[in-house]
Amino acid sequence: MLPPIASILDPKHILRERMKGERRAAAQARPDAAKHAASHFLAAIDIPQGAVVSLYYPISDELDTEPLAAALIERGVEIALPVVARKKAPLRFRRYAPGAALVEGAYGALTPADDAPEATPDILVAPLLAFTRAGGRLGYGGGYYDRTLAALREAAAPLAVGFGYGAQEVDALPLSRLDQPLDWVVTERGAVKCWKAS
Repeated sequence: MLPPIASILDPKHILRERMKGERRAAAQARPDAAKHAASHFLAAIDIPQGAVVSLYYPISDELDTEPLAAALIERGVEIALPVVARKKAPLRFRRYAPGAALVEGAYGALTPADDAPEATPDILVAPLLAFTRAGGRLGYGGGYYDRTLAALREAAAPLAVGFGYGAQEVDALPLSRLDQPLDWVVTERGAVKCWKAS
């Protein structure tokens, strides 16, 4: 069955399809990108003592977080992974340690098992399809990271860091008032402090 015409003509839908191709090409062209991005992250992002950093478990052609996770764990940083508890709700986070059991969660992503302790991230690392230097982020359309950042920012001020390939940068995005800005974007090309982040 064909998708509704409205979704085909939606600017975000069109851009998502284009940027999936850009990301796929970047992943094939730069197999070493994750290692360089991890190095840029550690050089640019201030990680307070005792901070919890939420990473994502990569799916499809998302930039791999394993080199960053390994470097953070070596520095004694607590790692958490996001969990989709239910649709249309903010993400929840569970602590992760090397060798801990992972189970398949929503959308095929691996997550810590249900008995892993929950955590609140001080730094939230988000996957993306596209980003702007102003802090705009284009995700997959589910709104999970936007809802999560909105909820977290009501209680505290977590640092939101987009993590992707340099080829995913665009000049502008069709954003709505519900889209939460990024504070930083880190790619294999470097780290960018976003100039419109709150």
